[in-house]
Amino acid sequence: MEKPLKLIIESLLFAADNPLSAREIHGWLSEETQPNIRQVLKELQKEYDTMGRSFVLKEVAEGYQFRTRSGYSPYVVRMLKASPTRLSRPALETLAIIAYKQPVLRQEIERLRGVDVGGVLKVLLEKNLIRIMGRKNLPGRPLIYGTAKRFLEVFDLKDLKSLPKLEEIKDFGFDEHGTTLPQSPSSEDQRQSEDPET
Repeated sequence: MEKPLKLIIESLLFAADNPLSAREIHGWLSEETQPNIRQVLKELQKEYDTMGRSFVLKEVAEGYQFRTRSGYSPYVVRMLKASPTRLSRPALETLAIIAYKQPVLRQEIERLRGVDVGGVLKVLLEKNLIRIMGRKNLPGRPLIYGTAKRFLEVFDLKDLKSLPKLEEIKDFGFDEHGTTLPQSPSSEDQRQSEDPET
C-alpha cells in the first residue's frame, strides 16, 4: 500500500540530524516534485503550529527541522545534563561582525574590534559557526570568512536576510559593532546625584 507523502516527509524530518530542504527531500523522493514537497512541508508546519505541542516544525538554515518550544528547553537541557554551549563576548562580537559584513577578511574584523582575533576565529571555525569562503586576490592571499549553515541553526534563522537590521539592534541598546550604548540617566538618578545627602 502506498504511504501518504506527508507521513513519509514527516518520518524523514524526525530521523534527520540537520534541517532538510525540499531539494534534499526530492533527492530521496524523485518521483515527487519539489513544489509538491514544499507544499507538504508548509502544511506540516501549520499543523504542528496549531496542535499546541511542545515542539514545532521550524524553517531554519534554508530547511525544515523540529524544534522544542522555548518554554520547554530547560527541561530538555536538564535531561541532557549539559548546558548550552556558550560563546564569550569577544566570540559573539566577532561572529556579529562576520554575519553583517561577510564576506570579510580577518584584517577588517581586527580593525573593527581593535584586537587580534586569531584565537576567536579558530574557536568559531571549530564550532562550525563560520567557514572559510576562499581567498582574496591581494598580496598574501588572505582568507575570506562568512557564516556557516550551523550559524543559522544555532540562532534559529531561516536565512541571512532574517538577521535583525542594525536599526533594530540599536533599539536594544547596542551600536552597530555590538557595543552597549550608554543609557541616559533616569530622572530618579538625576535627583539622587543632585541631592548632597545621597
